[in-house]
Amino acid sequence: MIKKLLSKEKGYAQVSVNKKFKSKSVDEKFWIKCENCNNNIFIKEVEENLSLCPKCDRHFKLSARGRVDLLIDEKTFEELDGELVSINILEFPEYEEKLERYSAKSKEKDAVITGYGKLDGIDVILCVMNSEFMMGSMGYIVGEKITRAIEYAIDNNLPVIIVCASGGARMQEGIISLMQMAKTSQALNKLSQNGLPYISVLTDPTTGGVTASFAMLGDVIIAEPNALIGFAGPRVIKQTIKQDLPEGFQKSEFLLEHGFLDLIVSRKDMKNKIHQILRMHGY
Repeated sequence: MIKKLLSKEKGYAQVSVNKKFKSKSVDEKFWIKCENCNNNIFIKEVEENLSLCPKCDRHFKLSARGRVDLLIDEKTFEELDGELVSINILEFPEYEEKLERYSAKSKEKDAVITGYGKLDGIDVILCVMNSEFMMGSMGYIVGEKITRAIEYAIDNNLPVIIVCASGGARMQEGIISLMQMAKTSQALNKLSQNGLPYISVLTDPTTGGVTASFAMLGDVIIAEPNALIGFAGPRVIKQTIKQDLPEGFQKSEFLLEHGFLDLIVSRKDMKNKIHQILRMHGY
C-alpha cells in the first residue's frame, strides 16, 4: 500500500529510506531504524504500537505520560503534588536555565509524575519517572514527591508501583540529592511495615542513585526487555577495573539470570502482569 501511494505513476513525492539517517533529513521525520532487527520502521507505526518495534518487539523509549496511560484505567488518574518545582538551592551555575529548558522541552515540572488511580479496577499509587527531564535525575523534588506518594499509600492502604527511568542522582543538588536515597528507602520500609506491597518496574535506563535506593527495593522487581540497569555504567566500570565485561552485562536478561530481578515483562503485557500480582496479594 505504501509503495503504491508513493509510486511515480501517481505523481507523489518519493521518500528514500536511507540507513544512515542525517540530522533534520526527510527520512528521520517519518522513519526510525531499529538497531535490533535493522529494519526501517514508520515512526507512526512505532507510536501506535506502545513504542515497540512491530518487527522484533524492541522497546523504544515511552514518555512518562504514556506510561501513566499504559497502566492506569482511562480517566481515573489523579496527580499528586504536581505544583512542586525545583529551585537552585545550592546556587549551582546555570541550573535555573537548565530547569527551565527541560521543563519547556518535556512539558513537565520535574522528573517524576506521582498520583493515584485504578489499574484494571484496583486502586493503586503510581510514580513514573520522566527520562525527558534531565535524564530522569533524582533531585529533592523527585525524592519528596515519591516519599509523599508512599505516605499517601500508607494513609489510604494502597499498593505502590514505581516505574523507574533515571540517570541517577542530580549532581546540581549535591548531597541534598543523595539524601533522597535514604528518604525514599525509609518511606518504603514504613510501607512494608504496614503490610503494603511495592512493585518496582525498571526501564531503560535505571542507573545511579535510583538503582541504589528505591528501584531495587521492590517486593516484586520487574524489568522491560533489554533495559540497562546498574549503578555505574558499563563503560565506567570497564575503564575502572581494566577488564572486559560479560556480554549483555547490566541488561535485564543478565540481571534476571543472576537473581537481581523477578520477572522480565514486555510493555504490552505489563498492565496485565501487575494486575495478576496485585490479585495474588489479595487486591
